[in-house]
Amino acid sequence: MAKVYVVTSGKGGVGKTTITANIGCALASRGEKVCLIDADIGLKNLDITLGLENRIVHTILDVVNKKVSASEALVRHKQLKGLFLLAASQIATKEMLSPEDMKRIVGELYGKFDYILIDSPAGIERGFRNAIASAEKAIVVTTPELPAITDADRVIGLLENAGMGEENIRLVINRFKIQMVKRGDMLTKEDIQENLSIDLLGIIPDSEEVIVATNKGIPVVLNGNQGHGIARVFENIALRLKGEMISVEKDLQTEAGKGIIEFFKKLFSRN
Repeated sequence: MAKVYVVTSGKGGVGKTTITANIGCALASRGEKVCLIDADIGLKNLDITLGLENRIVHTILDVVNKKVSASEALVRHKQLKGLFLLAASQIATKEMLSPEDMKRIVGELYGKFDYILIDSPAGIERGFRNAIASAEKAIVVTTPELPAITDADRVIGLLENAGMGEENIRLVINRFKIQMVKRGDMLTKEDIQENLSIDLLGIIPDSEEVIVATNKGIPVVLNGNQGHGIARVFENIALRLKGEMISVEKDLQTEAGKGIIEFFKKLFSRN
């Protein structure tokens, strides 16, 4: 039976779709059978991030309208045969999908995959309620900025009100800017964790690698850098989802993260 995660945030533009795509690729590259569901109805970006936009025949709206089954609407990834996408519809609105529809869709796919990752739209309205309806666990994404953290806190409260236990909600900090932390101009991971009080799943340093890969329509995990740089961070996150105990400090031990490690070494050497 699948583990069903919703990838969500309160604020838009924090990197949910990129993170969903890369975690899905990292899990599938390790032999897991993974289904990604784009619940951001009306925008339809997950297929572009995966480089699958030209292969979409049916969307989640066709499943809702019972033109095809959820399984029939899936698109298999070109490189990773264990990775599938259920695409959003660009012409639909969030009101055309209900939480009950999402429960039916996930229910059909539940026994066929090891992991189902649902890419939630930003905000806390109808699209958010649809995305979380069938999720057992959540990955909350934030950037180290006060508005994003405040909105993430609101989302965590809504997830708990919906019945999701705190132990099933984990945090990913995206675009962690090492030079700003060095200067004391950005919140540290400890500051963010203290504000949100949930378990930290990963820290993704700010990197041009992700931008370059996204613009190519290739998740950074598949961009020829497996085991290195930012790709390694997504692989760490995937392994933590699988239950492996890997310190989050490992996420900062990338090329992008070398500076902060040296900074902390110098800081502790003063004491």
